[in-house]
Amino acid sequence: MAANPVIRPAELVLEPEKKETETVVRARGRITSSTSATLQNALRDLVSTSKRVVLDLTNVDYIDSSGLGGLVAVYMHASRTGCDLEIMNPRPRIRDLFSRSGLASVFAAVQEAGERHEELFGATPD
Repeated sequence: MAANPVIRPAELVLEPEKKETETVVRARGRITSSTSATLQNALRDLVSTSKRVVLDLTNVDYIDSSGLGGLVAVYMHASRTGCDLEIMNPRPRIRDLFSRSGLASVFAAVQEAGERHEELFGATPD
């Protein structure tokens, strides 16, 4: 039995900011099995009423497989409704997770430091 196990809060905070041409959602926390439904519900509502939603992952330090699945589900919903869903400022660990899982190619563009890049997560086309 481990002494003093570290218990992390299963909290995800989403702060949407509607702009003239897009909605930016700043996420903070962890995207896991316990927070994925919250993320999906919030983003589905936004993509239904927006043409472009940018999910800022600057302050997200962890995504598990349920979180990845939730992001893919929202991406598919966005595609059906004609909304562009983009990922912005993923940390290197999150960027690596997208690349290793094969999901980097699902998200067509990424924004870093306010600049739009057509290559996702720094990957170069084959």
